[in-house]
Amino acid sequence: MVAWTDQERSTINSIFSNLDYEDVGAKALCRCLIVYPWTQRYFGAFGNLYNADAIKSNPLIAAHGTKILHGLDRAMKNMDDIKSTYAELSVLHSEKLHVDPDNFKLLSDCLTIVIAAKMGKAFTPEVQATFQKFLAVVVSALGKQYH
Repeated sequence: MVAWTDQERSTINSIFSNLDYEDVGAKALCRCLIVYPWTQRYFGAFGNLYNADAIKSNPLIAAHGTKILHGLDRAMKNMDDIKSTYAELSVLHSEKLHVDPDNFKLLSDCLTIVIAAKMGKAFTPEVQATFQKFLAVVVSALGKQYH
């Protein structure tokens, strides 16, 4: 179990309370698919992903990005038991979808970049440290089934 300070909990809640899920989710997933094109293989049913413009304008990618951020809500609301909270998603991604668990880290890095750009100067090193701690716990929980 991860220990969270009151300040860390407050920081995570503050980040999520100010997010435009549709905008940030879509941008983070698009960035991941463009920067790391091998991640596109999991989205074959999403249609045209042949170039950056096609990815950015794909409504299925945007919707899935939003869904991912709403999934992070579950972690935020269950910070004391993220592993159990994500147990089913871990099984889904490992056994049914066969997603390479390294991709969770790639997406978390892209999400950090998008949120940093949105928050600007408010994304201090302390905020970043807290956010990356949170995402590391989520990535670990999603990869749990692979171990």
